[in-house]
Amino acid sequence: MVRELKSERRGVAPGGAKQVVVFLHGYGADGADLLGLADPMEPYLPDTAFYAPDAPERCTGNPFGRQWFPIPWLDGSSEEAAKASMASSVADVDAFVDKVLADEGLTADRLILLGFSQGCMMSLQIAPRRDAACAGVVGISGRLLEPDRLAAEAKVRPPVLLMHGDQDDVVPFASLKEAADALVENGFETYVHVMKGMGHGISPDALGQAVGFMRLKLGLETAGGG
Repeated sequence: MVRELKSERRGVAPGGAKQVVVFLHGYGADGADLLGLADPMEPYLPDTAFYAPDAPERCTGNPFGRQWFPIPWLDGSSEEAAKASMASSVADVDAFVDKVLADEGLTADRLILLGFSQGCMMSLQIAPRRDAACAGVVGISGRLLEPDRLAAEAKVRPPVLLMHGDQDDVVPFASLKEAADALVENGFETYVHVMKGMGHGISPDALGQAVGFMRLKLGLETAGGG
């Protein structure tokens, strides 16, 4: 059974959106953790609705936060439980995205998925397996799960921007190259940005890279680049 995800909405007034950005937060956080990014982004992404749903499960490792799925090496859960939980959360996010697009009166090509850490893993799992390609995926400080299944399961190939701090001690920096290699090998238009000196977080330069990528893929750039 699909669970209804709760999210606040920021940005342009209802009825005026020309595109949507959906943020997917990391393990132990919640939607509010990323929805604040809408404030610095909004001036560069006019007529945009921003959403950041809370993950459906209370976090095992942080009872004040949420999780898309448990992490066995952190919380002692089984691999089977983690995979089942992720599959359920994928269905939940798919349904949430479908409802958001319907509510805003938009098609998938006006959607950007931006995920951080576990939310990045979710974004990279979901976007290639939807029936229609979104405008782009921004994956920050995460991993591409089960890259060997991508070739068989990808229905669409939206452009992807991957970013990772080279001092990340939570999700290894090597995950960036692993994900990029698998995406390129499977025909995805892939961009990479290294957050130099950055740990597990989002640096100001990464925020700028994300905005530039989103403007480009949503067709908001003029011939002069602004």
